[in-house]
Amino acid sequence: MPHPQFRKFPIHLLLIVCGIGMVLPFFWMVTTSLKTPLEALRFPPTWLPSAAQFENFVEVFRQIPLWRYMGNTVLITFASLMGVLLTGVLAAYAFARFKFPGREITFMLFLALMMIPMPVYLVPSYMILFKLGWIDTYLAMIVPWTVNIFGIFLLRQHFRQLPEDLFEAAKLDGCSRFAALFRIVLPLSKPTLVTITVFNVIGSWNSFFWPLIVTHSDRIRPLQVGLAYFSREQSTNYTLLMAATTIAIIPLIVLFFVAQKHIIQSQARAGLKE
Repeated sequence: MPHPQFRKFPIHLLLIVCGIGMVLPFFWMVTTSLKTPLEALRFPPTWLPSAAQFENFVEVFRQIPLWRYMGNTVLITFASLMGVLLTGVLAAYAFARFKFPGREITFMLFLALMMIPMPVYLVPSYMILFKLGWIDTYLAMIVPWTVNIFGIFLLRQHFRQLPEDLFEAAKLDGCSRFAALFRIVLPLSKPTLVTITVFNVIGSWNSFFWPLIVTHSDRIRPLQVGLAYFSREQSTNYTLLMAATTIAIIPLIVLFFVAQKHIIQSQARAGLKE
């Protein structure tokens, strides 16, 4: 039982304070993108601009090839996402529904790979891509990220929760294992697939360190790397920096609100017993 003093604590006030603390940086980013350079440097700072300067957003597109950066990011994100969904569904289905020697050991090895920090495999991965001639190409930013172990784990746990009666009925109807996957398993796995999609899109959209290493030319540079170079050039022009950051984050906010319902359904089902 909680202490009586804790039961009297207004927990809703704590949640409100935490919520405000999370929203304030985004509010400051958006309002700064609408200010003039003088307003952005004024002290004490002002929360709202005196007049919205929407030309800051137009100036960003004049300063850098933002459309090209966003196009590169969309291409990389879409291609890597298709690879993640394909490999994740097939691997998770095999681990959940097939019985083969060494299945549990192989799955444990997969999970163990999640514990290896990125700097450990950074140099070997770069050397492999260099030998293949993929440095400064789209393949270097797509192929290494077409497998997501966390996605495989999440799908495997979901597939194991599906009732065995569904597979027995499909077998009696003459469905093969792969037919059951596409006709039964995937339609029932929409919330989990949407959750994996959102996580991978956010990860690919915000990817910075790996693209910075494997790209050299501006024509294939993704959004976050392009913004980093822009930030270095415009280190004191806070209005343009905030405008570029606002443009970069809008697609992720829209995606989250669109997929929020499916994410909640996936997390709710994850707590059910097999």
